Amino acid sequence: MIERYTLPEMGAVWSEQRRLEMLKRVEVLALEAWEKLGRVPEGTAAAVDAAPCPTPEQVAEREKVTNHDLAAFVDLLGSAAGGDAAAWVHYGLTSSDVLDTATGAQLAEATDLLIDATRNLFETVRRRAMEHRETLMVGRTHGIWAEPTTFGLKLAGWAFELARDHERLAAARRTVAVGKISGAVGNYAHVPPQVEAHVCSRMGLDIEPASTQVTARDRHAQFLATVALVGATMERIATEIRHLQRSEVGEVREAFGEGQKGSSAMPHKRNPILSERLTGMARLLRGYSQVGLENVALWHERDISHSSAERVVLPDASITLHYMLTKAQSLIDGLVVDTDRMLANLESTNGLVYSQAALLGLVGAGRTRDEAYRVVQGAAMRVWEGEGTLRDLLVSDPELGVDESTVDSWFAAGGVIRGTDVVFERLSGLTLE
Repeated sequence: MIERYTLPEMGAVWSEQRRLEMLKRVEVLALEAWEKLGRVPEGTAAAVDAAPCPTPEQVAEREKVTNHDLAAFVDLLGSAAGGDAAAWVHYGLTSSDVLDTATGAQLAEATDLLIDATRNLFETVRRRAMEHRETLMVGRTHGIWAEPTTFGLKLAGWAFELARDHERLAAARRTVAVGKISGAVGNYAHVPPQVEAHVCSRMGLDIEPASTQVTARDRHAQFLATVALVGATMERIATEIRHLQRSEVGEVREAFGEGQKGSSAMPHKRNPILSERLTGMARLLRGYSQVGLENVALWHERDISHSSAERVVLPDASITLHYMLTKAQSLIDGLVVDTDRMLANLESTNGLVYSQAALLGLVGAGRTRDEAYRVVQGAAMRVWEGEGTLRDLLVSDPELGVDESTVDSWFAAGGVIRGTDVVFERLSGLTLE
């Protein structure tokens, strides 16, 4: 991922030096296990552990000879350890034993950061939902006025979705935080399960119960699909904010800092740039997810068609979503909510948003549903044509047979949102594990 969208914490997880340190950790732990089994001289693991970790530049230079990056790493680590220890580095292992186990550990660290960022965003969205639980606004379906709602209820929906995303990421972590030290085809022919158990336990990983040369790639596909799904939540939020910031709506807007410029040409512009950025980045995540699915079906016990793709998509997907979650939190935290504009837009509907309340009121007064629907619809069509308000047209209808105070009760905003308290009770009691 380009530096522009890489935040320091996640960037550190996926740095090339960090990857090499993980590889070394696997090699050292394997030697510890071999020592316990009496197959490797005592002190070998300590000697290798004390050796400096090869640098990315050193590995790249050695790879020009080996044309194999893990082999280059092993050569360098053995040389750095020196003496008798050098002969035992990578003993009984195949490349993927080291690579997949190290990747499992990196994915666990990356997912922990994503889980924390999702929790932080959830708390921010929940706080603002509670703040605006009674902030009236027009609800819209198909982009057209529907019924009154509150901005808090909109935010509450986002919060519950983020809570589900939090659960999804926790499940994805359990799936990808695995390792395998089982040899070239997963048959433990040259490395006993005790070595695998020691390495994975010390690295905080579960064991792939039946590996081939690699850990199964459905795991990585699940991780990438989960990342894409959380990204879809970000896009849902961002798309709504973009619509609500449109000049003709003007109900919310992104914070606009002092000295900020919205356009190089038009000084009046205040654009929803962060929301638009999140929308675009969600497209990247869906692409990465597709790569994960393509990587599941490998030839026999393994080929390397997945390898080059994973070097890109696993770090980039993690980095991208971490950036999105972090920026979305600042977006929601600083979101400017124009409550006056929300009320003005509500009033501009001339009562059309209360049509269902009027319909049900007429049914309650004895009309059939179809009769009531036709009466309200006929008045509503006249409102669309600019003939007045729905309330006034219904009150002036001589055939309506309902007194004015009853009609007024149909057009009370409090009546259509009074049931939302249960949503905020559910939200306030929600705890993310």
